[in-house]
Amino acid sequence: MTEDGVQGERKSFLDGFAEFSARVGNQVHLRSLRDAFATVMPIYILAGIAVLINNVAFPLFLAGDALATAQYWGNAITQGTLGVATVVLAGIIGYCLAKNKRFENAIACVVIGIAALCIMMPQTVSGAAASIQDFTELTYKSVTDAKADPYTVSREDVEKGLAIPEGYEVSSVGSSSVSNVFTKTYTGTNGLFGAIVIGLMATTVLIKFSQNERLRVSLGEGIPPAVADSFNTMIPMLITLAIFGLAAALLHGLWATDLMTLVNTCVAAPLKGFVNAGPWFIILVYTLANLLFCLGIHQSTISGVLAEPILTIIITENMALFAAGEAIPPDHYMNMQIVNTFALIGGSGCTLMLLADTFLFSRSKASKDIAKLAVLPGIFNINEPVIYGYPVVYNLPLMIPFVLVPDLFIGLTYLLTTLGVLAPCVVMVPWTTPVFISGFLAVGGGVAGVAAVIWQVIEFVLGMLIYLPFMRVSERAQARQAELANAEA
Repeated sequence: MTEDGVQGERKSFLDGFAEFSARVGNQVHLRSLRDAFATVMPIYILAGIAVLINNVAFPLFLAGDALATAQYWGNAITQGTLGVATVVLAGIIGYCLAKNKRFENAIACVVIGIAALCIMMPQTVSGAAASIQDFTELTYKSVTDAKADPYTVSREDVEKGLAIPEGYEVSSVGSSSVSNVFTKTYTGTNGLFGAIVIGLMATTVLIKFSQNERLRVSLGEGIPPAVADSFNTMIPMLITLAIFGLAAALLHGLWATDLMTLVNTCVAAPLKGFVNAGPWFIILVYTLANLLFCLGIHQSTISGVLAEPILTIIITENMALFAAGEAIPPDHYMNMQIVNTFALIGGSGCTLMLLADTFLFSRSKASKDIAKLAVLPGIFNINEPVIYGYPVVYNLPLMIPFVLVPDLFIGLTYLLTTLGVLAPCVVMVPWTTPVFISGFLAVGGGVAGVAAVIWQVIEFVLGMLIYLPFMRVSERAQARQAELANAEA
């Protein structure tokens, strides 16, 4: 086969790969999921800041009642962010799906997403806090020390007037079954997978029924648009919520369960277990994503729909566990913060190491000029000037480390976390946080933060060593291309 034929086949393969990836990233439900998480990301970041200040900063100079009073600030923010994360996400998913499907009444989809979620919540909870008159035992927890063991007493002990240690409050009421409750079990981070399923399903059903003209209520002309839109979707909304109510009743009546529990058991747990069975799935996703970036298509087309929603859910759960003083389970070690903090230093491909090599070892004036322009954005993990200006796009020598370096760092960071060398990431910090600062904050500061910074320094040096020979090959290739171009001229 001629050289032109080989290049033609290679181009055809790359074009096919780019087209397939674009279709995956453009799938309306996956795109809506990506958009929804991007929309709610600020509240997760705020929650991370609050958790960090509450659990790391305040204990440095406060104790006892003063600490508990100060931590009320962070607890309030956590309650309003992580505590209602599922409810917020269900509504935002409905809105984003409606917008992506060009449905005219996107606000109705916010309402339907939240309402359907609440309908599918369990109404009967075994051993949950509810009517204190019906309790069999009371469990108390410390209000000043989140790590203190809970204190459980029986009904008989309470009736005998048993004294409860000072600084403790009732955390749960034990009973055989409590009805007519709205449990917080699934309003926070534990219900995010349920929010995804219900938000997408409820919005899809509503849009489907709303397309039936016979189900619309027309009030004539001269009616305010908001009122007209409300009546146009009123019957479809009633039908949609009635369907979800019937599903909730059937699940409870026939199998004594609810959709949120089913999703957590049958979807969330296996999916998180799969992601954390090893770093291989995440490495595969970011290999494809960064390869796609090398072809000029943003990596979020793949990573933003296949990995980031799951990884974001896991880091939000880690923040909730950290705020409660609980240990991070091994199936939560792989999360979004591992990727952002340790595998995307300087942005996709860890190109900040390439810029450092350019300043120290490059002989190309053009490369150094680009590096001067790109270094400031690169410090804040914005590296499009490098990708398109250096360039990395369609630059075969640089494409290799651009894809392999993040994969290597994902694998090594996960390994060091499982070995206990690095602490698990427990705080979602803004992705624009500069390297070294990000590592210290992501694991909760302290000694663990210092270890994370040391690992980032090692990563930086290792990344520079990997990029250096490929940078030199790239510069030689560019110089040769310039010579050939001058010869032809």
